[in-house]
Amino acid sequence: MATTADVHPVDEVPPVRQLAAFGLQHVLAMYAGAVAVPLIVGGAMKLSPADLAYLITADLLVSGIATLIQCVGFWRFGVRLPIMQGCTFAAVSPMVLIGTTGGGLPAIYGAVIVAGLAIMLLAPVFGRLLRYFPPLVTGTVILIIGVSLLPVAGNWAAGGAGAKDFGEPKNLALAAFVLVVVLAVQRFTPAYLARIAVLIGIAVGLAVAVPFGFTDFGGVGDADWVGISTPFHFGTPVFKASAIVSMLVVALVTMTETTGDLIAVGELTGRRVESRSLADGLRADGLSTVLGGVFNTFPYTAFAQNVGLVGMTRVRSRWVVAAAGGILVLLGLLPKLGAVVAAIPAPVLGGAGLVMFGTVAASGLRTLARVDFRGNSNLTVVAVSLAIGMLPVGVPTVYEKFPDWFQTVMNSGISAGCLSAIVLNLLFNHVPSRTGSDAVAEAEGAV
Repeated sequence: MATTADVHPVDEVPPVRQLAAFGLQHVLAMYAGAVAVPLIVGGAMKLSPADLAYLITADLLVSGIATLIQCVGFWRFGVRLPIMQGCTFAAVSPMVLIGTTGGGLPAIYGAVIVAGLAIMLLAPVFGRLLRYFPPLVTGTVILIIGVSLLPVAGNWAAGGAGAKDFGEPKNLALAAFVLVVVLAVQRFTPAYLARIAVLIGIAVGLAVAVPFGFTDFGGVGDADWVGISTPFHFGTPVFKASAIVSMLVVALVTMTETTGDLIAVGELTGRRVESRSLADGLRADGLSTVLGGVFNTFPYTAFAQNVGLVGMTRVRSRWVVAAAGGILVLLGLLPKLGAVVAAIPAPVLGGAGLVMFGTVAASGLRTLARVDFRGNSNLTVVAVSLAIGMLPVGVPTVYEKFPDWFQTVMNSGISAGCLSAIVLNLLFNHVPSRTGSDAVAEAEGAV
């Protein structure tokens, strides 16, 4: 019989009280991002408040199921690492286009189902590409994931994108207060409290926000106590060729992003992702996306927000994130409970997000520290990949004159940077050459 010492930290099951606290922390870290996609797509399609609420509860329910599939796993589905699942932002623009040009939600769901099936079929192919992800590539991708998330935390800290009081000093002051609380808990409290520093920071921030009028619990009273998402609530799926093609491009982007996230979590937890486990993780993405199309929601992918939380808290158990998946299922079945969580002010989440997302970027730097930069062109690979990855983050409209498929791929800084890192690594480190930069790099290494 295996002793506790033989159990990898990823497979350890903490006590129930810790599971609940650590799991809730993961839910709070990703909640705003989880509900953003249905809000954006439903808002663009001018859906009624009731339909919007339905989309959100369906999203939370399937997010929870998808997270359980990924963390717990069955047969060849699930990477069995602490990975949270949520709707991918890469699909927002194509889905808005499909939904507002006559296809409606049925056309979106038809395309989503086909994309999910395609991801399951392509998962083994992506699994075999893992050899093209050495530390040079993975470190660069993890760095890009972290840095590209920082503007999200910045928007939250300022009050939330589109907020009337966006950028008000009081919002940034609340975010800064939460950040200070998180850092103080990490630095000055016992280890068991330091592990829930983000949860404590959010709780203290919420306690401060209520008397200062940051919160609005009006939506709690309007929400139903129980809500169950039934298959094909908005009608039978419609399969349109143009919609399917655009969603297949999204599928390739999300597979690239998920690959980066899975590798990042593997690095943080000490359980490296192999070709088989990568394929299993991507296959779970595909199954979750099919479930999304059936249960009135959208394509699913690994959530990078929570990668930073794993690195920051050093809580590596996949069962913690499975507990978070269970909480999401509850939120999806109990809309009133979800409305309470939704009332947490954006600046509170922003303060916590700054340290979490920064942790992801710092983890990328730690991986790059293992790379040899002497006498080669590895610095160029990192520099150009980082520049290409950050371009759409710093200048969101840079590709707006390009075709839709190109925008879908390149407007995601993560997929753009990841593809650049893979291609440049192959170009400089695998294609034989004795010209130009190679000769210069060799001469510099000899000095």
